[in-house]
Amino acid sequence: MYAVIKTGGKQYRIQVGEKLKVEQLKVENGSEFIIDQVLMVADGDKISMGTPLVNGAKVSATVLGQGRHDKIRIFKMRRRKHYQKHQGHRQNYTEIQITDISA
Repeated sequence: MYAVIKTGGKQYRIQVGEKLKVEQLKVENGSEFIIDQVLMVADGDKISMGTPLVNGAKVSATVLGQGRHDKIRIFKMRRRKHYQKHQGHRQNYTEIQITDISA
């Protein structure tokens, strides 16, 4: 059984027991929460597609921790104009583990 969920402006294909890093959520470490934005649920040959969401479908997940991704370095330059700009960015994330999918 798998599902497609939407969180943080992105879509993820998930299964029970899977760990993934999503955009930062305002939840405590170790707590369990419910994702109700389920776009599709598949159980064997039975597939439920939402328009845009599947009615009554929920995904339960547990928060494993909060963190920051590796640093991305941005370098902009204009040739022959002596213009150089350096910038760095680290995106925050929340690591979750999927515990249950109900349709």
